[in-house]
Formats: sequence, C-alpha cells, structure tokens
Amino acid sequence: MAVQIKRQLFTVEDYYKMADVGILKPEDRVELIKGEIIKMSPIKSFHAGIVNFLNRTLIKQLSNKVSICIQNPVNIDKHSEPEPDVVVAKFRKDDYRHQHPRPEDIFLVIEVADTSIKLDRQVKLPLYAEAGIPEYWIVNLKEQQVEIYSQPIDKEYTITRVAFVGETIACSTIDFELEVKELF
Repeated sequence: MAVQIKRQLFTVEDYYKMADVGILKPEDRVELIKGEIIKMSPIKSFHAGIVNFLNRTLIKQLSNKVSICIQNPVNIDKHSEPEPDVVVAKFRKDDYRHQHPRPEDIFLVIEVADTSIKLDRQVKLPLYAEAGIPEYWIVNLKEQQVEIYSQPIDKEYTITRVAFVGETIACSTIDFELEVKELF
C-alpha cells in the first residue's frame, strides 16, 4: 500500500517572510522552486571564474542594451524564485530595484554546472521552459560543453544543441556570441 504524503508548498511571499523572521538566514544558500526550498551547491573557484568571465563578456558585447543579473532571483511565479548564475534581461533604468526579472523580461538564462548538473537539467530546464524563457544555456564544466535550449513551445524547449570546444555559440534572442573554448 502506497502512502500519500502531503507537502506544504511555500509561496514566494512565505519565503520572504521566513527570511524576515530569521528562519532563513542570509548565509543560507537556498532558492525556491515549485514551492520547495532547495539547497544550492557551494560555488567553487572555477565555477565563480566562469560566471565572472560571462559577466565581463556580456557587458563588453551588450553594453547598456540589457540588464545583466548575476546570481540574483528570477520571479517565475508565486511558487518559484530560482537564482540562476546569469540572467540577461530587458534593460531597465531602475536595474530591477523594485521587482526581480520575470519570464517576459528575460532573453537568456545561463547556469554554470559542476555538481548541480542533474538539478539544472531535471528541475530547472522544465521550469524555465514552462515559464516561456526563450533560451537557456547550461555550461557543463565536467564535459566542457554548453547545452543550448531554445524555442519553448507547450512547456518544452523544441530546439536542443550541444556545443563543444572549437565551436562558436550565439544567442537567438540577443546579439551575443561566444567561442566555447573561452569558457574552458
């Protein structure tokens, strides 16, 4: 006989209240995905360096045309607020001071994956596709490749590509390209 377990799912509002009263502390590395509080992996030096490189390269190529958000929340819906490594969003003069980017604001989400590859593929990939985020890249550190997912239709990405060292990748939603070898 199977046992049904009822889960208490949290809203983004609940999540912030927990932080306000000290249940979640500033040093806790967590994010809210589909109502559940998920622990994030520690950031190793190589991972951090790739994020720094992407930030610098995006700023150089896109200047003041977009907002580049590094390891900041994205408000997907009332039960999900992940914190991707890089988000390229529509430019806003207020730099999203009054609200986190929402799916309709986003051109590209990039996750840098070492130990988080399963989470990035199995949890975040469908989350971003369901939200209609037009393009999602996973920089796979172990395999030295970039997985590119684009054109979400019916809650799934319809185009998938894996790019390897020696190839150039380009974002389909903004004027940004990169040689994969520069990442590794």
